[in-house]
Amino acid sequence: MSVSQERALLELFKVLGDDSRFQMLRRLQRDELNVGDLAQAVDLSEPTVSHHLARLRDAGLVTLRMNGTQRFYRVSDSGIARLKRLVEQIDQVPPEPEPEQDNSWIDALDWSDEDKRALREHTSGGRITVLPAKRKKQLVILRWLATKFTAGMTYTEKEVNAIIREVYAEDFVVLRRDLVDMGYLRREKGGGSYWVEAE
Repeated sequence: MSVSQERALLELFKVLGDDSRFQMLRRLQRDELNVGDLAQAVDLSEPTVSHHLARLRDAGLVTLRMNGTQRFYRVSDSGIARLKRLVEQIDQVPPEPEPEQDNSWIDALDWSDEDKRALREHTSGGRITVLPAKRKKQLVILRWLATKFTAGMTYTEKEVNAIIREVYAEDFVVLRRDLVDMGYLRREKGGGSYWVEAE
């Protein structure tokens, strides 16, 4: 297990270490619920439930679906799968320290220091080492990944997958979906073609 994977797993453990959040996650495995229903199910106030849901979403363990003004939450299958993969690696001997990587490509970006730090923590040699647990850092990775596509050019799904797999092969389908969901990548209805809009 690498250092970055250890950090990601520790973040997930911190989120799940709270009894209320753990019970909420268990409830959301069975049903998709809104804040009011979930508050009743776990006997907590709605503001408290909203706070815990924000932590679970930031960790990638819960997803949100809007239906008009209603917000419905459910367990993220990809988030749980990621947690399981990290736990499975917990007994692996840490690898030998890798030689210092060239991060000049990160330094050259006209991004904030915080965003550059997130890239350094989760990439090595221009490849993603582990997906971050926190949503804010996930957005930094997605924003960087979007730079791999030429604005105004149209891509097939196969081409999009190939570009993503060059930097992270493990969860390329999840990353493709997140790029679309967060608006970094546009998709034709039906998924026939993808593109990044020219600025």
